[in-house]
Amino acid sequence: MKINLSPVSEVDPNIRVVLRMDTDLPIEDGQILDNSRLIKTLPTIRLLLKKNCKVVIIGHRGRPAGKNVAGLSLKQVYLELMDLLENEGQNMIESIFVEDWLDQERVKRALEVNQIVFLENLRFYPGEESGDPSFLKGLVDLCSVFVNDAFAVAHRKSASVMLHKIMPTFYGTSFIEEAEKIVKLLDSEKPLTVVLGGAKKDKLDYLHDLTELADYVLIGGKLPKVVENQGTESPKVVWAKLREDGLDLSDEDIEKFSEIINCSKTIIWAGAMGYYESTESQRGTNEIARVISETDAYKVIAGGDTAASVKSLGLGEKIDFVCSGGGVMLEFLAKGTLPAWE
Repeated sequence: MKINLSPVSEVDPNIRVVLRMDTDLPIEDGQILDNSRLIKTLPTIRLLLKKNCKVVIIGHRGRPAGKNVAGLSLKQVYLELMDLLENEGQNMIESIFVEDWLDQERVKRALEVNQIVFLENLRFYPGEESGDPSFLKGLVDLCSVFVNDAFAVAHRKSASVMLHKIMPTFYGTSFIEEAEKIVKLLDSEKPLTVVLGGAKKDKLDYLHDLTELADYVLIGGKLPKVVENQGTESPKVVWAKLREDGLDLSDEDIEKFSEIINCSKTIIWAGAMGYYESTESQRGTNEIARVISETDAYKVIAGGDTAASVKSLGLGEKIDFVCSGGGVMLEFLAKGTLPAWE
């Protein structure tokens, strides 16, 4: 299978561009804990600046439910991005952060004197999650093309993701790289094992489709606690019994999961195996991380706690591919396409 996405390198020079980035950075006590999502988009921004394009950057943080929540502003994300660009030697970038970006005249004036115009959190406005791209009509009128470099939200039908329906659209370098790697999973070597965890039960919406793709689906985290009549419909599905308190894998779970993982040629892991916020409930996640990293299989992981466990154990170099989001990876594996381009 192959997907045909027009790369950002084909964008014409000297035009105005709307760039959708993944700006959902973890911030605590005023400190950005991880800026890797910004770093992934730097090549796309550099290319657009080299083409002398003017770039309007849009994105979101958190789930403010259409309300202006001070703690979820993108102002600090904007400042971090500009620091990254300047540290790369891009010292002459005129930029501005615009809070009331529904004021089209305000954005128009900003574009006249700046190369980068960074807009406030899209999710402060109900129109973003309603999925109607006309919510962004002001930007469509001001700009010539849309560039999507936010693969983590490619499974959402939010207004910014669906801009490809009403604007000429190109895809950033990071977006295309992730899309191509996930496409290859559809034809990956068997046995293929999917490991699901975390607390979001919507992962289980993909369970039937995943059993069509995988030889085994191992389910831990909070998921075994939120589902009744578990897995009797497929012998491919293995539900964790969990520790007595329900906050982590049991020793029996770890042994059974490890046995299946060690026989796999491809492993896809999304979601922690226990309540990872508690050090007393990290053993299951850490043990599965070690087992996966030590196999000769092709290894793909996704999700914040999943990646954090691998990183904390110093196993990052043993993982073949870290996807920017668990939801987007599972959606594609289940459906073979994503709203961001379909």
